[in-house]
Amino acid sequence: MPNLQHLTDWSAHDGRFLIHVRPCVLSVFEAYVQRNTSDPESGGILLGIVHGSHLELVHATPPFPTDRRTRYSFDRDLEGHTEIADQLWHESKGIIRYVGEWHTHPEIIPSPSGIDLIEWKTSAAKRTDGRPLLGLIVGIKGIYIQSTSASGKALVYDVLTKNV
Repeated sequence: MPNLQHLTDWSAHDGRFLIHVRPCVLSVFEAYVQRNTSDPESGGILLGIVHGSHLELVHATPPFPTDRRTRYSFDRDLEGHTEIADQLWHESKGIIRYVGEWHTHPEIIPSPSGIDLIEWKTSAAKRTDGRPLLGLIVGIKGIYIQSTSASGKALVYDVLTKNV
């Protein structure tokens, strides 16, 4: 079964905006890929370090028991996710921060639903730090990444291929 571990570096607008996903984050995603018809959607929050216009994803929370999960939906509860975000924020002295949301789709190559796009736009408009919200969807063999600004402008990222 192919894994997602090679999907570490992403780019938008000819490399002006880069995202690096640490292997520990990809491991969380890999654990919740919906490979079987009985697997529910999963998700959590994304925590990262901002480097100018670039972003490093350093932590993804797993789903918690209070989250609502079905085959085709995921509704994150605040319990658990907020505590981890607060803990990492304080331990890092404000370096590691909330940057967005992730969830799975039971698709080979995922794409956002209309509900996803509306939720990302609404959540981006509520951000107090003025930064775009990162929305990430994990599929069976791929990942979709989009940032949405407070004005609703969307920027889609493409994986950077590595020459081995």
